[in-house]
Amino acid sequence: MSTSDTIQIRDATEADMAAIRDIYAHHVATGGGSFEYDPPDVAEMIRRRAAVVDAGYPYVVADDGGRILGYAYAGAYRPRRAYRYTVEDSVYVAQDAHRRGVGQKLLAELIRRCTADGYRQMVAVIGDSENRGSISLHRKMGFREVGILRNVGFKFGRWLDSVSMQLALGPGGDTPPED
Repeated sequence: MSTSDTIQIRDATEADMAAIRDIYAHHVATGGGSFEYDPPDVAEMIRRRAAVVDAGYPYVVADDGGRILGYAYAGAYRPRRAYRYTVEDSVYVAQDAHRRGVGQKLLAELIRRCTADGYRQMVAVIGDSENRGSISLHRKMGFREVGILRNVGFKFGRWLDSVSMQLALGPGGDTPPED
């Protein structure tokens, strides 16, 4: 079993996408963290990663000796220009790597990179208010809950909430951004 000391956070590559697809497929098939019903194939995951990276956002993996334990990325929170200083994060960890610090390392790297890139707010839109792992991870990293949209998704024969959490990056909203 690996320890968090052996885990390296690095940029995701196209070669990582089969492992990333497997991690995501598990979450799609078994949990409410994603509102997708059908896991995308590797080609679609490659396309999604390229869109994130081509837009200049970070997309990282937790690599433990060549085994991908999780991945995370940031992207535009909303497309309109006024939102350009706000990013939304996504973090997924392999089922057998939970509670080993993988998510925390991934999210810490996203926060570091997005702060360095001048973003001012990071938003987490967490599927399923019963997703205690993701909610706990975000709280641990300083996010605060800012709202719950009740019963906005339907999956596995039940209604799912969406939990919104937010973290100020750098000076947050205390000063205007430098354009």
